[in-house]
Amino acid sequence: MLAWNLGALALLAANTLILGYFLLLQGSYLFLLLIATVSVLRYRRTVAHEHWRSMLQSSLTLPISLIAPAYNEERTIIASVHSLLSLEYPEYEVIVVNDGSRDATLHTLVEHFALQPIPANIEYSIPCRPIRNVYRSAKYPRLVVLDKENGGKADALNAGIIMATHVLFCAIDADSVLEGNALLRMMRPFLEQPETVAVGGVVRIANGCRVEHGRVTEIGLSSNALAVFQTVEYLRAFLFGRVGWSALGALLIISGAFGVFKRQVVLDVGGYRHDTVGEDFELVVRIHRYLRDHAIRYRIVFLPDPVCWTEAPETLRVLGRQRNRWQRGLIDTLKIHWRMCLNPRYGRIGMIAMPYFVIIELIGPLIELSGYLFITIAFCLNLINLPFFLLFLTLAIVLGTVLSVAAVVLDEIAYRRFPRLSQLLKLIAFGLAENFGYRQLTVWWRARAFLDYWRGNTSWGAMERKGFAR
Repeated sequence: MLAWNLGALALLAANTLILGYFLLLQGSYLFLLLIATVSVLRYRRTVAHEHWRSMLQSSLTLPISLIAPAYNEERTIIASVHSLLSLEYPEYEVIVVNDGSRDATLHTLVEHFALQPIPANIEYSIPCRPIRNVYRSAKYPRLVVLDKENGGKADALNAGIIMATHVLFCAIDADSVLEGNALLRMMRPFLEQPETVAVGGVVRIANGCRVEHGRVTEIGLSSNALAVFQTVEYLRAFLFGRVGWSALGALLIISGAFGVFKRQVVLDVGGYRHDTVGEDFELVVRIHRYLRDHAIRYRIVFLPDPVCWTEAPETLRVLGRQRNRWQRGLIDTLKIHWRMCLNPRYGRIGMIAMPYFVIIELIGPLIELSGYLFITIAFCLNLINLPFFLLFLTLAIVLGTVLSVAAVVLDEIAYRRFPRLSQLLKLIAFGLAENFGYRQLTVWWRARAFLDYWRGNTSWGAMERKGFAR
């Protein structure tokens, strides 16, 4: 009987701990949502009457190098490069880095853009695998293609940074498409506040959209349920996650799919690391650490309107690999920079952002998975208060749905991206449905990442692409 009572008390304590964690989790999300809503609406008022095209003739815009690593991207590479070559921006170059692709990526580029190899004097100022050839096109003078030995995405980005000739560079995935005025919008913080060293933009799901000649000509939703779930996730992550942290001056993540950096700052910190699968997250944290250690004033910000469209996984196998890799990158980065956590030297980064990512993002999947286990055991042992449990479950579903629906509504109020009411209703429905199965799957994939990380798994995993719909 004593053992039974002790077990019951332990189970009750565990459930109480999980309830407390849930309240902390949802409270932090709601806080970020409030800050992000105010920030987005204020930003919209600020830029509502700006004429972006007038910046095309402005001498103030900074020249920029676009770096697109490509590995086995033959299906999407042409549309992506055309998108980059047709951007509305005064002075820029496009550097496509073929990272030892095993498919016809390089051949497709050479044939379509009439590329010719040129001699190049390469100075390896940051580490990367050897660059075998440099190609240019007489027909497309802005385009440079590098062919190098395979070394991974971080290595390919470093090769592009080495060959870049402009003061800024934009890191973008080769399977993505930028909107025409995206770079002009990204330039605003650099012009307004010269201490800005990095700017992140929004990544949206292209599945279900119509893409023609490197442009998204019609916004739609995929018929694939996984892609729609990700559309809701991305709206939530970018429109109140990134916006909220940027407003707090504590942004730790700029997506590897779309970010602009001062080239010299990235060179100063040593470029992208090769030994982590979360190279985009790790680079931003390292920039924070380096500049604060050297007492250099700086800003890292996120903007909610420059848009990059990307293809999302449409199978559980590929999506699981992606989420596992993201979580392993998070684990690795927080491990590398653990000394920043709760360190007053790093200001809001050390005292707010780092603890949040440890408590909410890092161990969150483990706690949530444990919660499902404890609740199941409590049910089996008849140790749970059914009315309380139903109230808790309802509250969890309602708050989770509110966050998703709020992101969809905020996007509609501020940007009106989805033209049809049926699309908005579908997103709202998926925001509700993700609580029943999809969320639990993502929790499992992220929790599984801890085991894979402990085993030393550094694989990216193959990201299969269908290619953009046309």
